[in-house]
Amino acid sequence: MKIAFIGGGNMGEAILAAMLGKKLAVAKDITVSDIVETRRQYLMQKYMIAVSAFNIEAINGKDIVILAIKPQTLANVMTELKDHMKPNQLVLSIIAGARLNKLTDGLNHQSIVRSMPNTPAQIGEGITMWTATPEVTDQQKETARIILGAMGKEFYARDEGWLDMATAVSGSGPAYLFYYIEAMTDAAVKIGLPRDMAKQMVIGTVLGSGHLLAQSGKEPAELRKMVTSPGGTTAEAIQTFEKEDFPEIIYKAVKAAYEKSQKLGNS
Repeated sequence: MKIAFIGGGNMGEAILAAMLGKKLAVAKDITVSDIVETRRQYLMQKYMIAVSAFNIEAINGKDIVILAIKPQTLANVMTELKDHMKPNQLVLSIIAGARLNKLTDGLNHQSIVRSMPNTPAQIGEGITMWTATPEVTDQQKETARIILGAMGKEFYARDEGWLDMATAVSGSGPAYLFYYIEAMTDAAVKIGLPRDMAKQMVIGTVLGSGHLLAQSGKEPAELRKMVTSPGGTTAEAIQTFEKEDFPEIIYKAVKAAYEKSQKLGNS
């Protein structure tokens, strides 16, 4: 397949690296357009692909056009590309908050996949939810599924509204976990552990617990109860969480992100 990337930032590079690593495409069939000269040179030298400063040049003759730009540049890019897309080209967008109707209207193009990947996609451990316009063929959907699946797990959404939910959960979720790790590390330092040791302990605990949850087949609540002996140290910590209504704090945070995603999509 011949592919154009409009935007060569971190997430664009993640898709590029995943596709080449899984041999879904060959370097000679890929062109990346980016406004930053140093970024173009970096991508060309690392991946041996073609690069361009011109979006229209990049999409010429390509089967798939991947929009990997920042939301604030979308309007200008759509104005530039409008009426230059071929009907059989598939557009795959990873732009947060950009709804299908905004993309179809802005590009005057109907075959569009909208997706919401997250940052662990950069190491092949991503979660991506996606949906498509009715004009996207079954073959194009399968192509999109394979591309997004190269970065980790992918979920097809029958309802585009689910992407706002995914934005609040898996899209923003890594930041929530990183925030927790920051706080846990700081707490460990405050009670006396050296920072380097505390950081390694917290990261190891999070990774190990995640793997245990994934491999055990048990529910999180069941595993939590297995660690929590009545009257013990864990029970004391959990009681503190409960006093502060930890589940409600998490719900409020996810709900705020969800509502913000909806607002961005409507703007």
